[in-house]
Amino acid sequence: MTTPATENPPAPAAIAPPVNPASRLAALEEAILPVVVALLVAAIVGDVLILSFGQNPGTVYRLLFEGTWGNAYGFGQVLYKTTTLTFTGLAVAVGLRAGLFNIGAESQLAAGGFAAALVGLILPPGLPALVTLPVYLVAAAIGGGLVGGVPGVLKARFGAHEVITTIMLNFIVLALLNYLTAAHLKVEASLHTEEIHAGGLPRLSSYIAAFHGSAANVVLFIALLAVVLTWWFLFRTRRGFELRATGLQPAAAEYGGVDVRSVWWRAMVLSGALAGIGGLNFVLGYKHYYEDAFATGAGFLGIAVAIVGRNNPIGVLLAAFVFATISQGGLAVNAVVPKQMVDVLQAVVIIAVAASVPEVRRMLRKGDR
Repeated sequence: MTTPATENPPAPAAIAPPVNPASRLAALEEAILPVVVALLVAAIVGDVLILSFGQNPGTVYRLLFEGTWGNAYGFGQVLYKTTTLTFTGLAVAVGLRAGLFNIGAESQLAAGGFAAALVGLILPPGLPALVTLPVYLVAAAIGGGLVGGVPGVLKARFGAHEVITTIMLNFIVLALLNYLTAAHLKVEASLHTEEIHAGGLPRLSSYIAAFHGSAANVVLFIALLAVVLTWWFLFRTRRGFELRATGLQPAAAEYGGVDVRSVWWRAMVLSGALAGIGGLNFVLGYKHYYEDAFATGAGFLGIAVAIVGRNNPIGVLLAAFVFATISQGGLAVNAVVPKQMVDVLQAVVIIAVAASVPEVRRMLRKGDR
């Protein structure tokens, strides 16, 4: 005698766990507090340095803020430097998210600017910026992406460490661009090319007269768009998830079906492309030509921007603004204290962030008990 098979009851629908507001607040505190601690430590160290030069810290900080946020020209210069540092910071942050340390943003930035300048010399005069801007964006992205992609391919194919290859490429690419500019493209008695023929972008002073004389230009808005798109890519797309998973644990990501080697070279191409687009800030928005060594320091400072920004695009933007303020402020206070003091403060911010992150985590865990 057979008994009818009993049907299994349907499994209950999976219910997503509710979002805990406390966990969100803790994550926000953990992201912000290290930067706040770093700035406080930098302020204390700055006070000591200023006093060692026989100056009043209040006077020096007042000069710093008056020379940056206190007038339109200084604020415009801060925005200009923020734009470049945002691109180089994003470039380094994307690499770090993939577990790669891109030290080559300096040459990638220069290569992007050079490629855009070449396109600008080829385009016929008179074309409007709306027509030429996509071409410049593609050219700069290709220029930076190629320089970034070489270490990525070497990493994926042969296991070559990206730190070594990107450092070496900095020397090779910058020397090559110097040769091409000095030997074939420069204007007489200079180290820059001719002005681009079409599609130069206006400075902000064209719309806000108070910014007159500053280098701030509309590439700033491209940088803001890059921040949004990079955040969306990293946290809202499958490719971004694979990139972050590879950075956290490549073996586990590969076990889960991620092609880790492919992620490596794609991440370096994207990283280089972001840095390359940053070259438009100088070539397309400021001088309208490529000049040798225009990128000096911006690529390496992008490493600090990414670290302080915790590799989050929004944090990178804020960190870029902070470092741009410190950099421009160094010029404002140079009359009373050496400009090198600003370099010391930048280093202190980086070291303090690196040191304060584990300490802040321990403090937060103690507070929860």
